[in-house]
Amino acid sequence: MARAMKTRTARRGVSPRGASASVRKESHGWAVRRAGGLQIVESRALAKLGWLVHGFSTRPGGDSVVDGKPALNLGFTDWDERARVEKNRAAFSAALRAREMPLVALRQFHSDVIHLVSAPPTPAEEAPRADALAARVPGLLLGVQTADCVPILLADTRHRAVAAVHAGWRGTLARIAVKALGRMRMEFGTRPQDVVAAIGPAIGRCCYEVGSEVAQAFAMQFPAAADWFDGPFEQLSHGEEPLWLPWLTMMPPGHVPPPPRVQLDLRAANRWQLADAGVPESQIDVSDLCTACRPDLLFSYRQEGAKTGRMMAAIGVRGGK
Repeated sequence: MARAMKTRTARRGVSPRGASASVRKESHGWAVRRAGGLQIVESRALAKLGWLVHGFSTRPGGDSVVDGKPALNLGFTDWDERARVEKNRAAFSAALRAREMPLVALRQFHSDVIHLVSAPPTPAEEAPRADALAARVPGLLLGVQTADCVPILLADTRHRAVAAVHAGWRGTLARIAVKALGRMRMEFGTRPQDVVAAIGPAIGRCCYEVGSEVAQAFAMQFPAAADWFDGPFEQLSHGEEPLWLPWLTMMPPGHVPPPPRVQLDLRAANRWQLADAGVPESQIDVSDLCTACRPDLLFSYRQEGAKTGRMMAAIGVRGGK
């Protein structure tokens, strides 16, 4: 069984303002590359694969407007115009040097459903309902949207197959990353030891508070779960919550303490799952960018609510390779 690992999340990263170089190191193994007025976060591990295109979008730039500033919203949200989002997606693809690669996106619903892509989508085709994509077709760009949840990109270096995964706490609990790896193994012959994984910017342990129901669910599923939580995990995971309701504590209004909470590290949970499934830990690249800590660079649904935008993590096999 894989060793449980904590993912440390820095509250403050390097500010993107004032950077003049086209590529700037952001943190351990990761870089932010400027292209076409946009900033693309890249995994150094995936960037070594010449046959691969990949990238994680950021907030600055684009045709949308959030808080009075230009924003690269890549999701079809209620507050944004579809034409603006489509223009943003085209700019994102161009920044990835994948202008000619059709983008395959999803209607995500926090599931463990993996959609296998075998051909480019038609213009009239509705996006499939799923939370992960897998393909071995050159010339396609697979994308998942996030605004706190964990984006995970998988690349099979032997068979040149790829997957893009969206993992919130429900998807993480359902082991969606490992199920995507299993689907790749079934469809393409992928071996875990041949896979390079990049776990991109997401809400960090520092900012992601959850309640007893989440703590209990993880405790029942994973022997290493305690290593992914800060706070009274043992207490909450065993249902030993203090009597905090006013009518139980007999405390006067205004003096009742809030219900107990714990902080969850979703990136550490997904890293452990991939390592436990056989992906070498040295081939799992984890960003320490927290979406809630970096409103200058990233979108966060928890911090901003429904008015925020959506980022995209994309991966594809270059055509003609």
